[in-house]
Amino acid sequence: MRFLAASLTTPDSQLDALREAGCERIWTDTASGRLARRPQWDACLDHLRAGDELVVTRLSRMARSVRHLTETAAALSERGIDLVVLKQGIDTSTVSGRFTFHVLAAMDEMLADLISEGTKEGLAAARARGRTGWRPPTLSARQVDVARGMYEELGADDKRRYTVNEIAETFEVSRKTIYRHLAKDGPRRQPDKTTRQQRITRPTGAVPPP
Repeated sequence: MRFLAASLTTPDSQLDALREAGCERIWTDTASGRLARRPQWDACLDHLRAGDELVVTRLSRMARSVRHLTETAAALSERGIDLVVLKQGIDTSTVSGRFTFHVLAAMDEMLADLISEGTKEGLAAARARGRTGWRPPTLSARQVDVARGMYEELGADDKRRYTVNEIAETFEVSRKTIYRHLAKDGPRRQPDKTTRQQRITRPTGAVPPP
């Protein structure tokens, strides 16, 4: 039996598509973020039984960190519950799906390492210059490059793979900070007229044109 856990930000059109995918029940939490409580998510996990499938739109909807993601997936596997991630084409009931899941989890872990490495390099450089009490910038140059790459990455549906909210949660900063860095650091790709119009009409996850 298929069950779906979705976030509050999931558009109605996506919910309709998920219902068409055969999900028997949908759990929706009313808060997002690393520290937010998710009672509906917990209720969903309690409801699942061996042989069920848990369907989520993205990996970021089910976990707050790479460790949380792998621990949750392992717990589901031990209970005989398969995981399906629609946007990333993952289905752990298949060999290829399990492989894809582990590759994406490894990539997320590498991203976390890059963020940590960039912060440590900034601290080391400051100490070498003899500066005490120095605090690193909100995002290092390397972190900005990673954030910009995430923002410009497109999914299979030609839409942005990561929203600004998801990027901000990855770096543990505010959406305002991400917008500021995307607007000022380096040249931005100039979208064509169609892309610009799509960006204007997109409600969230897009940097407003200058």
